[in-house]
Amino acid sequence: MTKGKRIYVLDTNVLMHDPTALFKFEEHDVFLPMMVIEELDNSKKGTSEASRNARQVSRFLNELIEEQGTDKIATGLKLRPPGGLQLRGDGGSGVLRFQTSDFGGGAALGKSMPDNHILAAILSLQAHEPETPVVFVSKDINLRIKAAIAGIVSEDYENDRALDDFSLLYTGSQALPEDFWTRNGGKDLRSWTDKGRTYYEVVVAEGDDWHPNQFLYLPGDEQSEFRVVAIHDGKAVLQIVDDYRSHQHAVWGISARNREQNFALNALMDPEIDFVTLLGTAGTGKTLLTLAAGLAQTMDAQRYREIIMTRATVSVGEDIGFLPGTEEEKMTPWMGALTDNLEVLMPNNKEGGSWGRAATNDLLASRIKIRSMNFMRGRTLLSRYLILDEAQNLTPKQMKTLVTRAGPGTKIVCLGNVEQIDTPYLTETTSGLTYVVDRFKNWEHSAHVTLRRGERSRLADYASETL
Repeated sequence: MTKGKRIYVLDTNVLMHDPTALFKFEEHDVFLPMMVIEELDNSKKGTSEASRNARQVSRFLNELIEEQGTDKIATGLKLRPPGGLQLRGDGGSGVLRFQTSDFGGGAALGKSMPDNHILAAILSLQAHEPETPVVFVSKDINLRIKAAIAGIVSEDYENDRALDDFSLLYTGSQALPEDFWTRNGGKDLRSWTDKGRTYYEVVVAEGDDWHPNQFLYLPGDEQSEFRVVAIHDGKAVLQIVDDYRSHQHAVWGISARNREQNFALNALMDPEIDFVTLLGTAGTGKTLLTLAAGLAQTMDAQRYREIIMTRATVSVGEDIGFLPGTEEEKMTPWMGALTDNLEVLMPNNKEGGSWGRAATNDLLASRIKIRSMNFMRGRTLLSRYLILDEAQNLTPKQMKTLVTRAGPGTKIVCLGNVEQIDTPYLTETTSGLTYVVDRFKNWEHSAHVTLRRGERSRLADYASETL
């Protein structure tokens, strides 16, 4: 991209996606065509996230105009973030400019439509200021294509990306080199046992980017699987993980079928880990393992008062409808994953007959609650085991709203498959699930595991690979 000062023209969808985008272009100027303000006005009604954001942008613009005066509109308003707005860095230091002339030029590009008016405003700006590079920022791919055809430089809004390339996302586990023990087996190696657990203190080698609660393993050696307990002064404390592969250590009748599932159960069963994220494709066992660990700790260990299960219905944030029934009954159609997994976790139902099944179902219903995300704001969840399914469909802001519900003693587990994002405007790199995996990786009370092997059935595995 060109060096020096630039003018960024923002599309409406950028502002409706992130109202603070105005202040995130550092020393560069921001230009708003009149059609963008028109579209913000048309979008301000309603209770959706986009409508709220449109109203917030209007408030920001109004504050800047009131603070600096209408006489500054022609020359540009300084982009100072309002007092209450906390931004990473210092916010913008450029100026905000509005389209003040050449209105109605969109008809010259063909059909008079909002997109064409925005492109016409950019072409007019380029003609008036040929010496300054103009960049159009939009989340609308088709509009970026039209801009390219019209000779306008355009790009996606990337400030909200958790990382540049999804393949760089933290996986939560890492293979150790084959010479790990020969390298660390000298006099520097310390080992001890505490409460039946074995610990090793090893020197962190150069290039080892380890994080708290990361899982490490020696390929081909099931005995050498560790969790990083702590890292300090160039040394790491490793703990040998529990082995949940054997039926003696099964969790609510479920045992791990592969290494990643074993790591996941270790994270789910550890009371010191408050926040767990599990990523994986269909059939890797995310929901089953999470429910089994939740039932074991809620029913047997009584560590948590109840399990709350919620999921991002694709129309998240919208009304769940005027259907008859309670919140729980309205959410039930979305919760097929819960009922399917309970059938696996309750295999003994056949023995007790219909009375036994009814008693078991009543007991589970008293301990497993299904809740809609729409009513989570403002709540504080005490000593609950909260399962957040289909979390890949949440924006970072929605994810923050949900994770901040946790009170003392609550554990939150986020499950998702970023290959199945159903929400428009979200991608693998901007999903709220990717965002929390990246932001929480350095916290000592969180853990992440990416599950790779499907264990649903040979048919499901073959379909995942070949279809």
